[in-house]
Parts: sequence; C-alpha cells; structure tokens
Amino acid sequence: MRFPSLRAPFDLLFFTFCIALTADVLGPEIWGHGKTKDYPLWFWAGQQVLHGTGLYPADPAGYFDYIYPPLPAVLLAIPTFFGKIPLYLCLLVLNCIAWWMVGQLSHAMAGSGRKPGPWLEALPGCLTVTFVIDIFDLGQPNLVLLAMMLSGFWLLRSGRLWLAGGMFALATAIKVFPVAVLPYLIWRRRWGAVAGMAVFLVLFLFVVPAPFRGFERNAAELKVWYHGMIETSSVEGFGQRAEQNWSSVNQSIIAVSHRLLRRVNYNQDDPHRPPRYMNVVDLDFATVNWVIVAVCLLIGIGYIAVIPPAWLRTVKSDAEEIAILFCLMTVASPLARQYYFMWLFFPIAVLAHRATFDPRPMVRTGTWVALAAACVLLGFSLPLYPIELQAYGNNLAATFLLIAALVWHIVRSPPKEGGPTLPPAPGALQAGVTSNQ
Repeated sequence: MRFPSLRAPFDLLFFTFCIALTADVLGPEIWGHGKTKDYPLWFWAGQQVLHGTGLYPADPAGYFDYIYPPLPAVLLAIPTFFGKIPLYLCLLVLNCIAWWMVGQLSHAMAGSGRKPGPWLEALPGCLTVTFVIDIFDLGQPNLVLLAMMLSGFWLLRSGRLWLAGGMFALATAIKVFPVAVLPYLIWRRRWGAVAGMAVFLVLFLFVVPAPFRGFERNAAELKVWYHGMIETSSVEGFGQRAEQNWSSVNQSIIAVSHRLLRRVNYNQDDPHRPPRYMNVVDLDFATVNWVIVAVCLLIGIGYIAVIPPAWLRTVKSDAEEIAILFCLMTVASPLARQYYFMWLFFPIAVLAHRATFDPRPMVRTGTWVALAAACVLLGFSLPLYPIELQAYGNNLAATFLLIAALVWHIVRSPPKEGGPTLPPAPGALQAGVTSNQ
C-alpha cells in the first residue's frame, strides 16, 4: 500500500479535499456557533459514558437520541475526554485515513492484475466525492466501515480468517447493516471467518463495554437498544426515525418498494413540503413486506446462481462477486441514505479496471457506457434535480445497473481467463494478488 505523495497531482487534490472538509467541520466549532449534524451527538454519547449516565431511555418505545450499540459510545468516550475539538479532529482524521485506504484496497483487490495509472486510480474517488462530502459534513462512520470491510476481505484473501471475521464484527458492532456479510461467509464456507465474526461480536457487544458500563448495565442497554431499533416495525416506520423511513432520502429496497406499492408520503421528513405520493398500487403493509421478502429471496438466489463454484473462482471473479455483495449490502439496509452509497466505490473501481484492461474492445466500451449511465443516475441526487427522481430511487437504480454490469463480467469472462485463485505471499498488497481458497 503506497502512501500519498506531495509530488503526485491527484494526491495533492486528495490532501486539499481533506483539509477543506476538515476546515468545514472545525471552522464553525472554533469561530462560529458550533458544528451541527451528528457531531454534537457523538460528543454527548461519549460524555454519557464518561459520566456513567444512560445512553437509551428506559422504555424501548421511547425516543432514542443515540441509535447505535453501546460500543461506539465507549470508543467515542476516549477522545471526548479531551473536549469537542479533539473528538471532531479524531473523527476527521479517521475519515481521511479511511478514504485513502478505501482507494488503495479497492484497486489492489480489483482483480485486473494491472497497476492503475493516476487517472484510473483517481476515478472512483472522483465519482463518489459527493458521498464523501456528505459523510464528512454529517460525521457519519460509513466511510470507516467501508475501509473495515475491505480490510476484512483483504485479510480473508490472505488466509487470516479469524482476523477477517474480527474486522467484519467490528463494523457490525458500530453500525448493524454490515452483518449482511455473514450469509456470504457461510455460503463460501469460510468457517474461520464465521467463527471469528461470532466470537468478536460477543467481545465487542458484551465484553469491551462492560468495564466502562458494567456487565449487567451493558446487557440491559443492549436489550433496550435491540427492542427499540431492531424489533420495531409498523405501518408508521421502523427503528427510531420513522419520518425518514418512507421518505425520499431513503433509497433502500424496502423504502422504494413501500413508496411504489403503498400510499406513503415521501415528503414526510420535511413538514414544510406538501404530502406527495408515487405509488402505482395501494397494497396493505403486510402484503408489501411479503413482496419485499420475495424480491430479496429472488435476488439472493440469483446471486448464488451467478457466482462461480469454489473450484472455478479466479482473482477476477472474486473481485466481481465481492463488488456485487457490497452493492447488495448497501441497498438491503432498511435505511440507505445518500452517504450509504459511498459503498459503491469498490464496485465502480472493479468496473473501471474492466473498462480499462479487458482485452475485448467492445466490452471495454460497453463497460464505460454502463459506468457513465450509473453516474448519471447517481447525479440525480444533486439539489438541482427534482426530489421526485430521488423518491423513485435513482441511487437504487444506479446500484442495480452496476450489479448488472458486474454479473455480465462474471458470466462472460474472457476465453483465456486466468486459473483458480491461490494463496498470496504473506503481507503482499498489490494489484492482481491472488486470493485464498
């Protein structure tokens, strides 16, 4: 993994963005009225741990200011001890490091066997920069989670299964939706990673917070969090942010399906906008949920049918099936706001490598066309376009377009594709390193 260089123009651009995004957060806190969005919430959660006070209401039906498991609050308490600015700076530095790591790991795992040039290396970052801006501005951890998941898959391909499982568990203990990697690990029979994920999840959820919160109190808080976040689902919504569930800001499979199949107001997150509806039919809540279950089952069966059996896997097919997995994990999350689609970085990187290095000219052209069309769809989220385009799921459509392109590359590999994957040299991190069976 190379470090950023002040002599490389795109690396300088990366530094410039990092400095600008950091200043956008710290400036209001130092010279203005304080940074808003989620940053004050992280400080509050850390303070709750430092002072030994509660993170959640006693009643799971009550309103949760903090909607994450206890572990992130415990981790936030360390920089919070030194004040708001050190906490914010710590979160910003983590995001900057994660952004760089995501780029390096994505190209190393793209499966082309070729080192990307400066333009190719910068392309996925340029196409997803709006999501990065959103993440920095809000203070959300999705970029760090993406770096963790990519690191987990790099450890997996290096044969360090327990460490890979630990990385997946850490991401899940911070924000639950990465748990969707577990069925994939089971299907691929990566039992070491499955066991590592299970053991580390217990450690991160029950053991690590216990010295700070107490075993009994931590267990009680986990129970309240589970009932208030995971078990909550009704016509009004799920979890703790019902006003976002069916609104246009949510582009998950669940939300878009409900907006299309049930009469729900996609402007409900903004009381200043009039109610708007986009449903083509008006089914009841339970029926829509059964439709979603059927659609997800079909997608899952299709994924299993497309990915090659273990003895036919290659470096290239591994990259493509993991890229599809990242797409599915993004849109399968019940709540998929704009910044969630930062996880399309890796799928875009894989397709950019195919568009650049595939030996078939027509395939290269077709892949560039698919990437361009996906980027146009993603661009409809910008404020200059009508909100109806988001309500109909422009990001969801872009994600499925990327999936379609990746599926095509899996099933239509070049005739002289390389052989099955093999264990890489220990510690190697370079484009084209083969993966572990």
